[in-house]
Amino acid sequence: MNRKPITIHYPYGEMVPSERFRGRIHFEFDKCIACEVCVRVCPINLPVVDWEYKASMKKKQLKSYSIDFGVCIFCGNCVEYCPTNCLSMTEEYALSVYDRHELNFDHMALGRMPTVS
Repeated sequence: MNRKPITIHYPYGEMVPSERFRGRIHFEFDKCIACEVCVRVCPINLPVVDWEYKASMKKKQLKSYSIDFGVCIFCGNCVEYCPTNCLSMTEEYALSVYDRHELNFDHMALGRMPTVS
């Protein structure tokens, strides 16, 4: 009867995610080869990969990459099947916003590591 409550409510205490938690995706632009494997393995064809073919180098050059977290189901297939490991799952879980269009992250927003509080 004289002990403190065990449950800590969210705004007052941070949740510690489990080891296998699948949060926001982190993207490394320099590693991506624009192979579009992530798009093919995604159940909803979610990542948008924009690239152009450079004839001088005889390979694709990535122009932009984006993921809409309002639609993403966080299955992790894109991270698992990426041949260059340019995608990884972070432990960031606080993705709530007032406007759903703010959940469309481009390659600049995906490249930022989450802030640790």
